[in-house]
Amino acid sequence: MDLVQAISAMGLIALPPLHAANPVNVAASEEVPRRPNIIVIYADDLGYGDLSCYNPEAAYQTPRLDEMAKQGVRFTDAHSPSTICSPSRYGLYSGNQIYRSTGRGGGAWEGPGGPSYLKPDTLTVAQMLKDVGYRTGVFGKWHVGLTWFDKDNKQLGGGFENSLLIDYENSTPLIDGPNERGFDESFITPNCPNTDPLYVYIQNGMVDVPASQRHKADSLPNLGGKWRWDNDEGWMSPGYDFMNADLLFYQKTKEFITDHRSKSPDQPFFAVFSTQIAHAPVLPAEEFNGATKAGPRGDFVWELDVLVGRVLDLVQELGIDDNTLLLFNSDNGAETIHFDWMQRDHQHDASGGWRGVKRDGWEGGHRIPFIARWPGHIPAGRVSHQMTNTTDIFATLASVVGYELPDAAAVDSFDMLPTMLGTHDETQSIRPHMLTQSFRGEFQIRQGDWKYLDHMGSGGNGYGKGIMQPYALPEMAPDATGQLYNLQTDPGETTNLFFKEEAKRNELQQLLGKLKTSGRSAPRDRKPIASR
Repeated sequence: MDLVQAISAMGLIALPPLHAANPVNVAASEEVPRRPNIIVIYADDLGYGDLSCYNPEAAYQTPRLDEMAKQGVRFTDAHSPSTICSPSRYGLYSGNQIYRSTGRGGGAWEGPGGPSYLKPDTLTVAQMLKDVGYRTGVFGKWHVGLTWFDKDNKQLGGGFENSLLIDYENSTPLIDGPNERGFDESFITPNCPNTDPLYVYIQNGMVDVPASQRHKADSLPNLGGKWRWDNDEGWMSPGYDFMNADLLFYQKTKEFITDHRSKSPDQPFFAVFSTQIAHAPVLPAEEFNGATKAGPRGDFVWELDVLVGRVLDLVQELGIDDNTLLLFNSDNGAETIHFDWMQRDHQHDASGGWRGVKRDGWEGGHRIPFIARWPGHIPAGRVSHQMTNTTDIFATLASVVGYELPDAAAVDSFDMLPTMLGTHDETQSIRPHMLTQSFRGEFQIRQGDWKYLDHMGSGGNGYGKGIMQPYALPEMAPDATGQLYNLQTDPGETTNLFFKEEAKRNELQQLLGKLKTSGRSAPRDRKPIASR
């Protein structure tokens, strides 16, 4: 049986998109099967070593995520497009690296910052799925920028104090919120839910309770005497719930799914459950305090594991388990201070042996957990070593639903469905190359085992002093302007081959320049696998 026959046999013959630029044609005599429901669970600052199925020496267990991995495929060479929150989220929703939107890098919004990285002409993954008949929803942390206005209709920039200048009547419904970017339903926070004011909840582009109270960090518990770190004081809505934010986001996700199933059981849905775990501050809900022997952050990740389990249980209870594709992903590596404290207090390596953490261009900054589960379609218990990026979720889902992507859309996205289904020769890389970007927007490029960093140092954190100094490594080529490593022989990125492997360095520098100027890194004329 060839690939197309296999896909057809599993019920994936394409239904023509309603508004797609390049729909896949299906003969009128062919039976059109139901498309799968799709759920993305997006974690925050969760490192490669933060799940026990990735790190056998983890200081705690993650049984439900381990179960999900055993029932599907676990990727060992998966990466976030950026090493910080907002640009990676842009990559999830757009299938693009952040420089496609900004020209270089992108920061993480604080206060009423915007406009959205997702520009009006950007096809989002939600809009794509909506175009082929999905009901779409997003619940939790948004953090790709929103536009707010004051009473004089002047757009407000970032800054915590600007939160009080927002004219909510003039600003809502939001002109660039999720509901204007392909989502039918949304319940979100504009920034990090427990870190960055503006602290408000936004439902379908509207703010029911504006920010009018000053939040004080000491109003929240300081677990272990330090884990409240990075809870910034600023303006909040009265009654804003810091401790139970992720429980609330799960509840909204559940309500969306159950309500949709009761009203439109024959229509597939797409839901993004965007958690804040394990972003600072570490504030697990009360019911999870003491759940592990690995301190508050261990309890926080345990909460995430429980919530993943609740999603797994929900699709079972609703009888849609076999027709639901569930993806678990993270936006970047672990936070600096979390990495250090977990090492010191619990001998837990949140980076899973890789060099670097959040913000860094080294592997620990962007190598992340990625698990896909789809009973009856994705073979259980698979481990894939395919190099992949969060941006690839876009083209993969396009392939799942039979949507032929326009060349202008998701230009950094490769179709990983064949490797998920186990139909691809795993000795052959789907991606000939991969881009990532660090905190300052600097580039890293992979080609097979070779990795070139177009900068010196981490690309993010300072290692000359402070908490990261003990993790500094000597620079073997101090006169170099970039870094070149072979991850097969040097996975720890310890020996810079910038000068010793001049030919490979020149090759990767030229390839990086080409990809940056060509406007895309993904191939043109991408076909969903059902049409190949």
